[in-house]
Amino acid sequence: MNKQERYIKPKNAREAMELIQKLFNSYRSAPLTQELLNYHNNLVFRLGSDIHDAAVQEGDQELLKDLSTMSDAMRRWTAIRLSGRPFNFKLRHFKPVSENGTKFKRQVHKIHQSGGYRASRH
Repeated sequence: MNKQERYIKPKNAREAMELIQKLFNSYRSAPLTQELLNYHNNLVFRLGSDIHDAAVQEGDQELLKDLSTMSDAMRRWTAIRLSGRPFNFKLRHFKPVSENGTKFKRQVHKIHQSGGYRASRH
């Protein structure tokens, strides 16, 4: 494998942010090590430098707002995890979303086939 083919090269700032969001969600509840902390700090630095510059060049104000929200959430992850507390959020659409929401069971009935759900009976 060629060294240039080894790394993923996003085409724009949004694609880079989606990739970082996916990576963050994969390691957010992993045990905190120095290697993970260095990796995370590198991603936060990339959000503030390369990806921010690309978003400014694209001129998308909504993307810049999402970028600042995402980098703030990732900085909070560092503070929360260094204090020994669990981080109960994940990033979705570049915003922190709580995992503690209520989940409802639902059952499909076969009468009208297009997602007809009925109330759960507990």
